[in-house]
Amino acid sequence: MVTIKDIAAACKVSPATVSKALNGYGDIGEKTKTNILKTAEKMKYMPNAAARQLKTNMSYNIGVLFSDETRSGLTHEFFSGILDSAKTEAENLGYDITFITQKIGGRDTSFLEHARYRKCDGVLIASVDFHNPAVVELLESEIPVVSIDYVYNDRSSVMSDNMEGEYRLTKYLIDHGHRRIAFIHGEATSVTEKRLVGFHRACEEGGIDVLEEYLIEARYHDAKKSERATEKLLNLKSPPTAILYPDDFSYMGAMRVFERMDISVPGDISVAGYDGINLSQVVHPRLTTYYQNTEEIGTRSAKKLVDLIENPKTTISEQIKVNGKILEGHTVSEL
Repeated sequence: MVTIKDIAAACKVSPATVSKALNGYGDIGEKTKTNILKTAEKMKYMPNAAARQLKTNMSYNIGVLFSDETRSGLTHEFFSGILDSAKTEAENLGYDITFITQKIGGRDTSFLEHARYRKCDGVLIASVDFHNPAVVELLESEIPVVSIDYVYNDRSSVMSDNMEGEYRLTKYLIDHGHRRIAFIHGEATSVTEKRLVGFHRACEEGGIDVLEEYLIEARYHDAKKSERATEKLLNLKSPPTAILYPDDFSYMGAMRVFERMDISVPGDISVAGYDGINLSQVVHPRLTTYYQNTEEIGTRSAKKLVDLIENPKTTISEQIKVNGKILEGHTVSEL
């Protein structure tokens, strides 16, 4: 392993001078500092983590709270995209990632205890039951926290534009002449609440009365529930001409129904998903959907958390909204 003494020997300066250059002190010449930094990079110098922690009283470790009720784990395209970009950004900023659970070595514990046990400087809440007392306990602690798609008082969050996204997607169907629009939505969460508001707002502006039977609760990332909901809608006396789905993955269940009932998309019915995952763009016909910018959500979440960790006196809690966009596929027809 390359040491400060190795760099000092290569640059023909003292170890103290190298230390000052690596730590950003301004009492050495700019030319000397530049030469030391270039030499350190060339020699692939890595600072001693233990010494760094002792000096700063920080672990440079970020905890991640991720509990997916559909048991999709990191195969869940939306959250895996967010966590991958958050991990990349955290690493660029000099931090490692640790998953926080309610277990330590097989022993039951709390999220807060686990975060303290791992000496996490901050925690990113990506997916969890936000009303869980163990989560609330963590939020009320001294540890900096950033949540994704959920707002807590006096805590920072990074939000996808769910209300605007569903509004724009519904309006897209209305602009194509559809008035009998059904919405298979996810379970009762703050995200679902926002999307329902966006849906109703677009329908109200379009002069459309939403039929009660056109609103069906399913579950995010659950193809089977959306499959059953689709079948129920198609068997109505007056079925919809267009259906909105909770997410792109859930739409895969509807495809099985259409195949069984010999219904063509968009010839017999129009459909739209949500998320903009890669799978939605390779199915045939290509799915019209609303793309959520998971890369930006993850990156901004990590940046905000590190800012809260490193600059607590000059950083305020805020809600950051990340915009998405409609991906026009071939699943919506003109009426």
